Amino acid sequence: MKQLELFATAAFGVESAVVRELKHLGYNDTRTDNGRIYFTGDWGAVCRANLWLRCAGRVYILIGRFKTRTFDELFEGTKALPWEEWLPKDAEFPVIGNCVKSTLMSISDCQSIIKKAVVERLKRVYGLEVFPETGPRFRIEFSILNDVATLSIDTSGDSLHKRGYRTLAYSAPVKETLAAAMLMVSRWSPGRPLIDPFCGSGTIHIEAAMMERNIAPGLRRSFDSQAWPVIPKSAWDRAIEEAKSLIRPPAGGITIQGYDISEEAISIAQYHARQAGVQDSIHLQVRDVADLSSKAKYGFIVTNPPYGERIGDKSENIRLYRTMGEVFKKLDTWSFYILSADSHFERYFGRKADKNRKLFNGGLLCYYYQFFGPKPNRSQN
Repeated sequence: MKQLELFATAAFGVESAVVRELKHLGYNDTRTDNGRIYFTGDWGAVCRANLWLRCAGRVYILIGRFKTRTFDELFEGTKALPWEEWLPKDAEFPVIGNCVKSTLMSISDCQSIIKKAVVERLKRVYGLEVFPETGPRFRIEFSILNDVATLSIDTSGDSLHKRGYRTLAYSAPVKETLAAAMLMVSRWSPGRPLIDPFCGSGTIHIEAAMMERNIAPGLRRSFDSQAWPVIPKSAWDRAIEEAKSLIRPPAGGITIQGYDISEEAISIAQYHARQAGVQDSIHLQVRDVADLSSKAKYGFIVTNPPYGERIGDKSENIRLYRTMGEVFKKLDTWSFYILSADSHFERYFGRKADKNRKLFNGGLLCYYYQFFGPKPNRSQN
């Protein structure tokens, strides 16, 4: 069976979570470079990676890589690649990309040259002068970094954060892929108590419930490569059936809870939980963080409280962070994982984080503050 060189993209700070996911899927030979995690696999790997990766942005097939300092080199290097192995004669093939620290820095010119080179290659194979582009989409992506061009085809289509369950808008949501990464970076595992006291439209606790139920995040959406004639339909059928067969039933007791001061937010979160099929795995309630309490031991708070940069007033957020510090202090056996754009959060919270990781939320630099609680007593939950 044909082995492909593939890569998944990851946001800054999330690469290790994607590596962990790929290894869990059985793809152990990984290599990370500039926000890309390379791995090898067959057609089934394309399907399974798209269905199962919770933290990645997209999955690509690497077509070729070559040095290029001139537009002629870019044209000839692109034309030399075997595009006919992938693109049928009716393929739609838009070209997008970026140039960084290279002699060639005009993105629009590079797009035009790559498109022309692909057309010239396909003309020889299909005997056409004009390509209708009415068929399935094969989005060609180029990256020219330090005068090395990397050309690939996007197998995903829409970004993998678009699971299909979050359809209603709410202020400053965290992306599904980032929410999943926050959970994976934390030491939370399914069955352990988890609270998001600023749940908003529900992303963090829905992602947690999907992990608990082992629901593949891509099951409710489609991918560009599903329509590609080059990938056997049986590969997709097998991957989808495998994912469906691995879904676990709801656990006996609900350990995932989401709170928010806004009734509208809770209503939206409830709707999204139903859309995701995990409404029976989550408890949602209107509740002020000042009133937060729990009888559970060794639980986790994973949350994305408001930032002054986007919503609310920054002075109000400082008061909020101080309130969080006082309230969370009472949960002395819990661990806290808090995403904030405020570099002074620890000062207001009243405690130095055990660990801090830089992450980007919608292009905004944030800090993922991690406060570790004590290890559980084996006799307690």
